[in-house]
Amino acid sequence: MKKIIPYFAILLLLAACNDEFMDRYPQTSIAPEEFFKTEEDLALYINGLISLPGMGQYQADQSSDNMATTGAIEIKNIMTGSPSSQTITGGWNWGRLRNINYFLDNIANTNASPEAINHFAGIARFYRAQFYLDMVKRYSDVPWYDQLLSPTDEGLYKPRDPRAFVMEKVMEDLEFAADHVREAVPTGTPGKWAVKTFYARAALYEGTYRKYHDELGLQASANAFLVIARDVSMEIIASGKFSLYTTGNPETDYHALFSSQNLIGNPEVILANPYDINKDRSSNINFTVFGTYEQSPSRDLVQTYLMRDGSRFTDTPGYETMQYVAEFEGRDPRLSQTLVHPGWVRVPDPMPYVPLMNRNFTGYYQRKGYNNTTDNVAIGGLDFPVYRYAEVLLTFAEAKAELNEISQADLDLSVNELRGRAGMPPLTMNEANANPDSKLMDDYPMVSGPNAGVLLEIRRERRVEFAMEGYRFDDLMRWAAGKLLERIPEGMYFPGLGKYDLTGDGNEDIILIDKDVTIPPDPQKERNQLGTLLVYYRAGTVNDNVTVYLRNGINGGTLVTETTPRQFITPKYYYRPIPIQQVTLNSNLQQLFGWE
Repeated sequence: MKKIIPYFAILLLLAACNDEFMDRYPQTSIAPEEFFKTEEDLALYINGLISLPGMGQYQADQSSDNMATTGAIEIKNIMTGSPSSQTITGGWNWGRLRNINYFLDNIANTNASPEAINHFAGIARFYRAQFYLDMVKRYSDVPWYDQLLSPTDEGLYKPRDPRAFVMEKVMEDLEFAADHVREAVPTGTPGKWAVKTFYARAALYEGTYRKYHDELGLQASANAFLVIARDVSMEIIASGKFSLYTTGNPETDYHALFSSQNLIGNPEVILANPYDINKDRSSNINFTVFGTYEQSPSRDLVQTYLMRDGSRFTDTPGYETMQYVAEFEGRDPRLSQTLVHPGWVRVPDPMPYVPLMNRNFTGYYQRKGYNNTTDNVAIGGLDFPVYRYAEVLLTFAEAKAELNEISQADLDLSVNELRGRAGMPPLTMNEANANPDSKLMDDYPMVSGPNAGVLLEIRRERRVEFAMEGYRFDDLMRWAAGKLLERIPEGMYFPGLGKYDLTGDGNEDIILIDKDVTIPPDPQKERNQLGTLLVYYRAGTVNDNVTVYLRNGINGGTLVTETTPRQFITPKYYYRPIPIQQVTLNSNLQQLFGWE
C-alpha cells in the first residue's frame, strides 16, 4: 500500500481555499500582513509553488536524437520550417517568478524563527534559480527581477541582463538554498540534498555550455562552474546518504526504479514525485510511451549501448545491417530494461510480444515508464524519480573529466558504480584514452585532450543511464552538439521482403510483401511452425501506399520515420527569439543570435 503523502493535505487545503486565497495571491487584495504571520503560513504558500517533473519526462526525449516522433515538437519544427519571433510565441511567461518574488518580499516579517525563515526563503530561491536556468537555456540573456514589480514600475520594461550576471544570481540563490534548506522535509518536497543535486546540475550545465559555446565569449569562466559541480556532487557522495538501488540482479534492478509503486525511501532516489490514483494523481502514460503514438526509440540510441563484455557494438562487423533479434544479443542489460526486447511478454498476452510496425515509426518500443499490468490502480500509481543518485555520480565524473583532473579512482567511484549495477565491466582510463570510439569522436568533434576517450565514454554512459528521462536534449545543447539533431531517426533494419522472427524463438512472426500485393484475409495467411498467423505488411518507400516505409523500398533498409531535411543553424538554433508581442510591449528587448 502507498504511504500517505503528507503534503497532499496542504495542497488540498490550498485548493479548498482557492477562491479566498490562491486566485488572489500575490495580488494586493490580501495584504501580506494578513497572511504571512506564522511558519504554517509559509509552508502553506511554499507548498503551493511545488512543481515537480513527473511522468511526462518519459516523453521529453522526443526533442532529441533518442526518439523519432510524429508530434509537433518545437526543435523539429524549427529545423524544418521558417521560424521567427512571430511563429515561436511560447516560453516568455513570468507568472511563476512573480509568485516567488512576492513570497520573498514578505517573508521577513513572519513571526517565525530565523532558521524557519531561511529554510522557506531557501526553497523559494531554489525555485527562482530553477525558473531562471530554464529562461537562460531558452534565451541566454534575460531580465533579472528579484523583487515584485507593479505594472507601473519602470524597471518592468528593462532590457535583457547579460547571461553572466543572471547566472551569477542563479548560483547565489542555489548557494543560499543549499546552505539553509532543511534536510528533513515533507514527503514529495525538495530538501537539502535535492537542492544540492540541482545546484550541481546547474553548475555542470553552465560550465560545459560556456566551454563549448564560443559565441558567448565566456570560456574563461567555465571552469569556475565546473568546480562547483565537482565539489557539490562530491559533497553528496561523501555524505553517505545515498547509494544505487540494487538487489544484486543486473537483469532487473535498473528497470525496477521505473516500475515502482513507492520510491519513498529508495536509497537512490533523492527526490520522488509520488503518484497515487486513489488521490487523483494518476501516473498512467502507458499509451503514450508504448505503441504508435507520436514517439518511438531511434536505432542510433540502440547502437549506443555497449556489448555486455564492454566492447563497442559499433565495432562489431556488420552492425549496420544487424536485425532486431541480433541487436539485443549480448548487450548492456540496460538496453533490454529500457526498450522492449525480443521475447518480452506484454500482459495479459501469454505469448512473446511481436513489435507492431507502422509508418513513420521505428519498430522499437519503450519499456521505461511503461507499467506492464492491466491493474489500473497499479498503472496509475508509479512514482517518478525526480533526482537520482546516478545523476550525482555522472555529474561528478563529467566535471572532473572536463577539468582534466579525472583519475581511475574517480571513475571507480562514479561511472563504474553504475556499470557494476548493470553487470558491466568497469571503464578504465588507459583503455578508453588509448582507443577512443571513432563514432563518438565524429558525434562530438569538439572533445579533445588527453582524456578525450574517457569523456566520450562518460557521455555514452549518461545517454544510456538516462535514456527516456528527458536529459538528452539539454545535454546536446550544452555540448554544442545540435548538429546531431539534423540526422533523421531511423528504425529497425530489414534486408528486403520476406519473413522475419521478431521474438527470438526461431519462428517467423511477420512477413513483408510487395507494395502491389494485397494482404490476404486471415484464412489465407501463412502460419508459422507454432500455428500462429503471420502479421502482413506491405513495404515500400515514403511515397508509396504501404504500411511500412523502408529506406530502399522492396530492397530493404532501415524503417523510415520521415524524409523532410533538417537544418540546425549554429549558433542561432541553440536559442529562441523573444515573442514579437513582448518586444512590441517592451522596446528595450532586443533579439539575439540572428533572430528576428
